[in-house]
Amino acid sequence: MYRFPKAPFRRGWASLLDALYPPICEICGCGLKDGAALCEPCSRQLPRISAPFCETCGESFQGQIDGPFDCPNCQEISFYFEFALAAMHRSEGILQLIHRLKYGREVHLADALGKLACEALEDRRFEVALEQRWPLVPVPLHHSRKRERQFNQAEEIARAISEQTGLPSLKLLKRVRRTVTQTRLTRKQRMDNLKRAFALRKTWNGKTPVASLEAPGVILVDDVFTTGSTVDACAKVLRQAGVKRVVVLTVLRG
Repeated sequence: MYRFPKAPFRRGWASLLDALYPPICEICGCGLKDGAALCEPCSRQLPRISAPFCETCGESFQGQIDGPFDCPNCQEISFYFEFALAAMHRSEGILQLIHRLKYGREVHLADALGKLACEALEDRRFEVALEQRWPLVPVPLHHSRKRERQFNQAEEIARAISEQTGLPSLKLLKRVRRTVTQTRLTRKQRMDNLKRAFALRKTWNGKTPVASLEAPGVILVDDVFTTGSTVDACAKVLRQAGVKRVVVLTVLRG
């Protein structure tokens, strides 16, 4: 299994910050140390996704089943990504953290959410992506929404995952059309809503053409996976640009 590289000086830096700004658990408020964001009991209580789950969308199956399977929804749909996997089931604790990040502008929470998302990388299917250092590609926000929010939560989570794993985080995509919120739309409405909403950037760092990027695959990153419509629209753009393999990593399975 791939071993995440250790970040030098991280523990000493965390101790210094602890002395200046004593940390508390972001869920229960108890005191912490070593730069942690969640206490052990709160972190342990967050419901992790574990097998059995759909091999395509990561939807959990309640009960016993032998071997890999695809849920009924995924049997009827062909996605542009190979598979999607979230680290966490929906719960009040994890929803609270995501909402505080997105709507409360508590950007520091991206570190805790990125660390939780990394737990899904232990799935054997991510091994090749980790060994070949596939780039993390955050799902983009439209520039008007990003201006309102002042940041993109997917970019911040991807940055945190990058710090944990050493994988590069690259902004390869842009959102070229502002869409209505997906929250109350059906799967078909979501797919229609996202048509031609994403495009490939010309450069990924302001100077290097995206077209020159040679990567065997990419890991799409977002905060929540619900129907898969958003990440599939992004995966379609990447595949049409020549990326051979696209997989999806999110914090929460909505």
